[in-house]
Amino acid sequence: MAEYDADVIVVGSGVMGGLTAYTLALQGKSVILLEAGPRVPRWKTVERFRNLVDVTDYNAPYPDLDYAPRQGSVDYIQHTGPVKFGAGFLKLVGGTTWHWGGATWRFLPHDMKLKSTYGVGRDFPISYEELEPFYGHAEREIGVNGNSAYDESGRNGGKTFPPRSTPYPMEAQTFNYMNKTMQQTLDGASYWTIQEPNCRASRPYAERPTCVGNNNCMPICPIGAQYSGDRHVTRAEKLGAKVIPGAVVYKIDKGPGGKITAVHYLTPEGETHQLTAKAFVMAAHALETPKILLMSDVANSSDQVGRNLMDHLGFNLIMTSKDALWPGTGPVQQNAILNDRDGPQRSHYASLKHQVGNEAPNVPVARYLLGKGVLQPQLDEQIRHMSARWMNFNTNLEQLPDPVNRIKLSPKKDKLGLPKPDVYYSVGEYEARTQAKVINETYPAFQRLFGGTVLSIVSDWQPQDHQMGTCIMGDDARTSVVDKDCRSWDHSNLFIMGTQTLPASSSVNPTLTGAALTLRAAAILAKEV
Repeated sequence: MAEYDADVIVVGSGVMGGLTAYTLALQGKSVILLEAGPRVPRWKTVERFRNLVDVTDYNAPYPDLDYAPRQGSVDYIQHTGPVKFGAGFLKLVGGTTWHWGGATWRFLPHDMKLKSTYGVGRDFPISYEELEPFYGHAEREIGVNGNSAYDESGRNGGKTFPPRSTPYPMEAQTFNYMNKTMQQTLDGASYWTIQEPNCRASRPYAERPTCVGNNNCMPICPIGAQYSGDRHVTRAEKLGAKVIPGAVVYKIDKGPGGKITAVHYLTPEGETHQLTAKAFVMAAHALETPKILLMSDVANSSDQVGRNLMDHLGFNLIMTSKDALWPGTGPVQQNAILNDRDGPQRSHYASLKHQVGNEAPNVPVARYLLGKGVLQPQLDEQIRHMSARWMNFNTNLEQLPDPVNRIKLSPKKDKLGLPKPDVYYSVGEYEARTQAKVINETYPAFQRLFGGTVLSIVSDWQPQDHQMGTCIMGDDARTSVVDKDCRSWDHSNLFIMGTQTLPASSSVNPTLTGAALTLRAAAILAKEV
């Protein structure tokens, strides 16, 4: 009888779990990958999407099950703070990257040393230079397209920044008419617009076809040109990894010397199972991972598990431009305006990223006009006119880690009898001060540049589904959950992979940084088991 069920057990089958399982299986390690949700084929999701009444509900094509609730599930997340926390997640094989915009940015060196550079927030315990080779590795694995010559700091310094040892594996996709026109206008006013690096295939890549611009990357890329986490899960399976869907982990066992010895999971029918391994990886969602750790009283000697919850705080300007721009052709995300991404102002103001969404706007335009009482025959004419000129400037800003913002265990239970997540979420002066500056100064400048008519400024905080910080990394076991290798300070054979370990949020999407840290940690783990 084998001493262990596997060399490594990985909990969560999203990007981080799939990359971990694949990396270990490639090294000949035995891996079991546990996923709370089901396995769903792409064709079935595409079919569900095409039959939707409301195509703007990005979660609707995906399963919402009693044992694996998705984002928006009624009464799953308990909100106890002043700001409602819209935590975006899907529970299924492949995770939430089934319906993401695909943005894959590197953090800047200053993002990773925020405290020592600008005197706010926290520092990473690892430098950009140490992580840089793994950024390149992650870009190759995920298949990222971008312009390697850009200055992504927003300073338009005319040279590649942050420094790169390898180019993007694919060339950037060509801007559509809207983005080309916007770039000319914005650059002329010194608002530098760049092509956002993303994981859509701009040429055939790793069994993915070239993106043809279907314009529904969210909720589902119908042809699979955009990367999703199931890609590496499938590759890991081909190398011998075992995937168990419908496995809701609820308990982690500790043994002698603080080592983790087993995990327990429930099936949808309520049956219990136990699995043992030499090492364990928690790669579930940034709310679900701390929830499991808190249920098990694991990895929390610092009392930081579940704390320091961060997201990119979003708000937006919606207006119509004077001239037709024709949004809605090509990918849903293509551009980024980064003037305020980095600089000395970050000691007082948060890092910012602006972009104009490229989703086909017919539905929101129709809703707006109907809300104004516009009816036929003027309705069709106005939809055509406004849809060609619709501009949605979305702003993401950096949030500082605050131990007060946290997930706890609610006394309320889910259908399996497990605690629901209780989330306390608030916004500090640093972030609020930045929002006020954008609304009072930047948005009026955008309006003037495009001769715009403002329809609304949505100032209510809109979390962007970029959860971070709840298993924060650091260089001191008293104030962090994991070290720079993503290893638990309390349990030498427990690793936590994902954006939940990030000690700073920057203003750009965190998935690539989570993937780079995961690949680095997985390489370390592969040598130990």
